[in-house]
Amino acid sequence: MRGMGNMQGMMKQMQKMQKQMVDAQNALHEEEFVGKSQSDMVTVTVNGKREITNVAIKEEAVDPEDVELLQDLVMMAVNDALQQVEAKTESTMGQFTKGLNIPGF
Repeated sequence: MRGMGNMQGMMKQMQKMQKQMVDAQNALHEEEFVGKSQSDMVTVTVNGKREITNVAIKEEAVDPEDVELLQDLVMMAVNDALQQVEAKTESTMGQFTKGLNIPGF
């Protein structure tokens, strides 16, 4: 009978951890990350779901003679924002998966 009590306790603990994971993930999805290019010519805002919510381009970054530069600046800002999301996701969700071998985490 003693084993049943331990099992129930473990189940409660797992349910609590699952709720904490969901809450942490929801909070992460609401957070905003601002990626910037060189000299802040382009800024890109991304939410925790990795959706772009805003792009701002300074006027001086727009040169019809050098479209490639603008493309590079946009790519730089997007990559910066996505790297921030990835780092925050790892630090936030990693606390729940530390030491576990779970596919997808």
